[in-house]
Amino acid sequence: MIRAVGALAGRDLRRFFRQPSRIVGSAAQPLILWVVLGAGLGGSFRPGGGSGAGVDYLQYFYPGIVVLTLLFTAIFSTISVIEDRHHGFLQAVLAAPVSRASLVLGKTLGGVAIASLQAGILLALAPLAGFRASAMDWPLLVLAIPLSALVFTALGFAMAWWIDSTQGYHAIMSVVLIPLWILSGAMFPASGDSRWIAALMAFDPMTYTVSAVRRGFHGATLPAGLVPGHSSATMDLALIALSALVALAAAVALCRRRA
Repeated sequence: MIRAVGALAGRDLRRFFRQPSRIVGSAAQPLILWVVLGAGLGGSFRPGGGSGAGVDYLQYFYPGIVVLTLLFTAIFSTISVIEDRHHGFLQAVLAAPVSRASLVLGKTLGGVAIASLQAGILLALAPLAGFRASAMDWPLLVLAIPLSALVFTALGFAMAWWIDSTQGYHAIMSVVLIPLWILSGAMFPASGDSRWIAALMAFDPMTYTVSAVRRGFHGATLPAGLVPGHSSATMDLALIALSALVALAAAVALCRRRA
């Protein structure tokens, strides 16, 4: 099982590094979005309703961009499941004496490694957004980023296994995941003036992903009002880990039921 998982994960990593356009595109797209939206909204937006003193919108938006990078990378890496099915590689793997769980773990861990590498680039660029490397909570980031990538990649695998069209896959993932990201606090914090938005954000599992990453960037200097008041770093990590287990279990169950 370990050899099968390593072979599948290594194959996805080699494919990633052999496609320079994919490396540049998956990192450049979120950064361009960060610069354009951050510059456009920065003059009229105050994170935390004014309680996030000293935090401009570019700094507020940056942790959400890191999560968006994880999301984009997971979508791009798991779409290879559909391509492998069409090219016959997936049928060869299914005929091999390996379990379906090995297939899920191999493809998922390959995507997690790629997403973590992409996020690592943004972590290195964090000083451009006003974060000091010495003040960041690195243990929290090292736990939150791979776990979050695992959630997105396992979910992407399950959807790619279920859908046999790359166009349909992109459409479903965009309709499901992008709204969850928007409502996660990545672009704006919960406002007391809109209770239904605050309720949706509280039930959005991606909210706790963004919260954990934001806590990691700010460390002990986290201003009030930037993360949900009812959560903590421990709670955020626990919910992300639970989401990862649920997503992996769903991917394995779907993989065993349908070829």
